[in-house]
Amino acid sequence: MSFAVIPDGQSRDLFAAARAAPLASAGSLLQLLRDGVPRTRADLALQTGLARSTISARVEELLASDLIAPAGESSSTGGRPPSTFAFNPAARCVLAVDLGGTHARIAVTDLAARILIEEEQELSISLGPERVLDAVLDVGARLLAEANLPAEKLIGIGMGLPGPVEFATGRPTSPPIMPGWDGYDVPAHLRRTFDVPILVDNDVNTMVLGEHDMIYPEVSHMMFVKVATGIGAGIISDGRLQHGALGAAGDIGHISASAESTTPCTCGNLGCLESVASGYAIAAQLRERGRDVPHHAALIDLVRAGDLEAMHLVRAAGRTVGSVLASCVNMLNPELIVIGGLVVTAGEHFLAGMREAVYSRSLPLATQHLRIVPTQTSGRAGVLGASALVTAHTLTPANVNTLLAS
Repeated sequence: MSFAVIPDGQSRDLFAAARAAPLASAGSLLQLLRDGVPRTRADLALQTGLARSTISARVEELLASDLIAPAGESSSTGGRPPSTFAFNPAARCVLAVDLGGTHARIAVTDLAARILIEEEQELSISLGPERVLDAVLDVGARLLAEANLPAEKLIGIGMGLPGPVEFATGRPTSPPIMPGWDGYDVPAHLRRTFDVPILVDNDVNTMVLGEHDMIYPEVSHMMFVKVATGIGAGIISDGRLQHGALGAAGDIGHISASAESTTPCTCGNLGCLESVASGYAIAAQLRERGRDVPHHAALIDLVRAGDLEAMHLVRAAGRTVGSVLASCVNMLNPELIVIGGLVVTAGEHFLAGMREAVYSRSLPLATQHLRIVPTQTSGRAGVLGASALVTAHTLTPANVNTLLAS
């Protein structure tokens, strides 16, 4: 797993924490070992320039915490083979939560974002913060128990929400499809049950982190676009997750898709991309034509069954999303766009329409090496990214030193 992506809202804090941690500290030594490569004490002394006695003391601290573990013996050049040590992702766990408009995926992961146990269920975000978060906490506590993980093993909670989030505070900011959530102190609510670090972000930001870290760690410029009940994008530029000034970066669902459209959007404007091309919007268009499509999951069933009218509308929606993405491509010049969300499970129809618009409307130089691909994380990008948010924060040198001291 890659740990290269640093959310921009945290970057100053992370670098400050690194500076605050002594170079000879156990927390700093752990950073070398987080790549999973086994090393001997001599290897660590050579890489850091620290005395063997200092290395031995720090290794013992990390062994006592289980953050590293013995990894066998190295080859010997004479005498007893030296012992090696490696990062131990099983030392602690993370509760990772991906909330959408109508669903929740909750997982417990190790420190390498490997999913140990998970559950997905229908859960409407419109129920409000208290009911939704209480349901999440109940499931999270049960999953920890089923995985035989005591609460003391939990190092933090990461959560993605389907709306703009002020990353520094974890509070939603005027989220269009989340009534009652505006300004709600999500971390404080969760901390009543689990007194651990809690990081909350927009759901598509966690998705782009998850897809990047697990599938495309070598890509420095990419977008993740989610098309489901709503439409949003997460952006990684120059290896960093971009939040913008107040956490609204990537909110492409509220870009005007048609100046002539009179379709009202949840944000209060008319003709937003989300109001004309989301799964909810396509299902509504079919209902207007007399079709029995109560929700966009039923739309997917129609497309998979070969319904020509549904297929036509899905492909047209793809072209509409692609026309907006073409402007993003010209501005951001990503090398990869990953498409996720329920609508993409309908097959290639949506992607074909999107590619058609992007490649025809963007500058040739911007699309010269551009790939537009479906998600490869099987709906788990959100929880994988939420887990990565937590480890990026809790495993800084300074925070590891604090953990060891406690």
